[in-house]
Amino acid sequence: MQQQVIIELRRLVGAQYVMDQLEDRICYSFDATFRDFLPDVVVKPGNVAEIAAIVKLAGRYNVPITARGAATGLSGGAVPVKGGISLVLTRLNKIIDIDTANRVAVVETGVITQDFVNAVTQAGLFYPPDPASAKTSTIGGNIAECAGGPRGVKYGITRDYVLGMEVVLPDGSVVELGNKFDSEMAGPDWGMLLVGSEGTLGIITKIYLKLVDKPSAKQTLLAVFTSLDDAARTVSEMIASGTIPTTLEIMDNLTIRAVEDYLKVGLPVSAEAILLIEVDGSAKAIIKQAEHVIKVCQQCGATEIQTASTPEDIDKLWQARRAISPACGKLNPTKISEDATVPRSQIPTMVRCLREIARKYNLKMVIFGHAGDGNLHPNILSNKHDHEEMERVEQAVAELFKVALELGGTLSGEHGIGYMKAPFLQWETGETGFAVGKTIKKVIDPQGLLNPGKLFNA
Repeated sequence: MQQQVIIELRRLVGAQYVMDQLEDRICYSFDATFRDFLPDVVVKPGNVAEIAAIVKLAGRYNVPITARGAATGLSGGAVPVKGGISLVLTRLNKIIDIDTANRVAVVETGVITQDFVNAVTQAGLFYPPDPASAKTSTIGGNIAECAGGPRGVKYGITRDYVLGMEVVLPDGSVVELGNKFDSEMAGPDWGMLLVGSEGTLGIITKIYLKLVDKPSAKQTLLAVFTSLDDAARTVSEMIASGTIPTTLEIMDNLTIRAVEDYLKVGLPVSAEAILLIEVDGSAKAIIKQAEHVIKVCQQCGATEIQTASTPEDIDKLWQARRAISPACGKLNPTKISEDATVPRSQIPTMVRCLREIARKYNLKMVIFGHAGDGNLHPNILSNKHDHEEMERVEQAVAELFKVALELGGTLSGEHGIGYMKAPFLQWETGETGFAVGKTIKKVIDPQGLLNPGKLFNA
């Protein structure tokens, strides 16, 4: 990178927010995937005007920009595969407004998800999206990857709560997309083009988010199974029977044992699978819902159903669910986390196929995820320094994506495409869809400087 670019960046945002020493650049070269790419410089702007100026500067010198929040992503969306500027947005961390009358919040892109959820809860409202990374991920990153979470089965995912946003476009201009009022869209919903675009079409700086009423009561249950097939079948049977739980999570035996070894919370380590189920609503409604959940689980072969009777019990169960990633990381140093998603009716078939793929390629695989909306998280636990094993991993990943698509599913339910899944994207879009994606990118970002090497431009 030309030294003149560094000089101008320091002038724009202040020298303390521009880092070009190797040790600093290394710290911003990776996300939650297992590969890293070194940026030429790290910049931490403090407002939208600085971001716009940086984008214009990058355009003049033809320098790539990769926007970054907390880098908790699992598809490589925030890593600078072409070097250039790593644009860290964590200084834009203000919750600007929580409008309780209109049930709308206005936040900057770098707000930590859990901080926002806590503020909304304190205001007496509810923001349902709940990615597992909520304690560290940012709202802007959630939108860039279209994050989901356990509550997606009932409440939907991030895109369902985005009303509008402020965006810096690739030419440095600033545009407002959408507005605070869901019913007042003038023309196409341009904001939805940015949701899930992974920073390839614009840099999100401010977001308008829809809020909803907080449910008055909830009930959490744990169903234990001696057969993973039975647990998977329970998911599709429950939804087909008309009960939509708030959450419906699945964990296989290897996952259970890893979490129990990590937390020591009393999970049933002899179980082949467990389902973590939650229902919410009025106090009267959840009694009927819970009774129906128990009935379906018993009909499908559950050997035990535990009801969390205290807030401490509930917290313990959810602590176990959110500890899966660090717990599995102890089994092998490299965790390849996928989120191939299939129709709920195909979950039993997908689970069987995943187990066969793990056997075929002799790999250690844990299976868990948001089974209620078909969003499974097969995680392959390996060692990136074992090249022969990593070749088997690549073959297994390609096969699991192929199976998911054949079953009518998708490559990603919430983790995004990034560079990790980009080689498979055309399998899902087809040649025509892929060409349309490349055309949109070319029209909006003709220089190809925003997050190059991702999605349709990998």
